[in-house]
Amino acid sequence: MSTSIKSILALCVVGFVGACAQPAQEEYVVVEPEPISTEPEYTGKFK
Repeated sequence: MSTSIKSILALCVVGFVGACAQPAQEEYVVVEPEPISTEPEYTGKFK
């Protein structure tokens, strides 16, 4: 076969393999919420 036919055939095979490849799966990131702070205890003058 001529070189141009081999090149075209190779490009077709690469395109076919690329089209049939499975898409990349997305990563799931879990973000833990920050702890809830307590209200300050008021001490001093008005105790």
